[in-house]
Amino acid sequence: MSDLTHLDGEGRARMVDVSAKADTTRTAVAEGRLVTTPEVIALVRADDLPKADVLATARIAGISGAKKTSELIPLCHQLALSSVKVEFGFADDAITIEATAKTKGPTGVEMEALTAVAVAGLTLHDMVKAVDPAATLDGVRLLTKDGGKRGHWTREPATDSASPRGRTAAVLVASTGGAAGTREDTTGPAITAWLDERGFRTRGPLVYADAEIAAGLADALSGNPALVITTGGTGVSPTDATPEATRAVLDRELPGIADAIRNRGTTVTPHASLSRGLAGVSNGTVIVNLPGSPGGVKDGLAVLDPIVDHLLAQIAGGGMHDE
Repeated sequence: MSDLTHLDGEGRARMVDVSAKADTTRTAVAEGRLVTTPEVIALVRADDLPKADVLATARIAGISGAKKTSELIPLCHQLALSSVKVEFGFADDAITIEATAKTKGPTGVEMEALTAVAVAGLTLHDMVKAVDPAATLDGVRLLTKDGGKRGHWTREPATDSASPRGRTAAVLVASTGGAAGTREDTTGPAITAWLDERGFRTRGPLVYADAEIAAGLADALSGNPALVITTGGTGVSPTDATPEATRAVLDRELPGIADAIRNRGTTVTPHASLSRGLAGVSNGTVIVNLPGSPGGVKDGLAVLDPIVDHLLAQIAGGGMHDE
């Protein structure tokens, strides 16, 4: 009568018999977002809400929710979960939630990952509702699943008429002198040339004063490129603000890349350790902060060179997983 496995031959709901299925390692990743105000996001980031530690509480709630999935969803099987991981990030208008559930058994853990996101999100709502009763839990969805007869599945990237994605990039220079025309920048053109050599369709260099770098980043992201590389504004002077502007738009950080860039730089000069540059993902776009010096840019591009293709493939939902 139907291809839906939770219906019997007469269309009645049933619990699927999985006893004949082989035990395999199964993993599922789901995500969601609590849309709220910038004020709430700032309070959560500063751990300054009147209730307890918001993120720690929501994380425990998400893990507990995953463990109780079979009690909440009538036809789900009881699974022996190997692990559940719940992580949070911040966007301008939302707290992002990502849950990874893992087991070894005859059926998948998609519902456990989705339940972890939903319960963590509802807990976030409960914790912030006194400040923002209009907060909305949105976009709860499965991203990937692995294991079983069907192997790997990943959600197709959303098609967006404003999004060329593909092999596109933008270069953003944070330079007050460059924006005023009193100083020649060489790092932006060097990055553009590096990208051109690797087949990217590149926009920029876009040059913004340090004080306007947040607007510059919004400009760079407006074309929805696959990759944004910034240069400058990563130091500790009072006007350096690139890391702060970047962190405000990231959904997930990639600290290993930023650390690798700093480590490579310190082999040349100890001043490289002063760089506060970040790397991460904002709505599917990879952002990498490089220092403002030509040597720092050279070191940063050397770090990116062997990983950029694999990185962009994984962000797009492809690429090999080494786990």
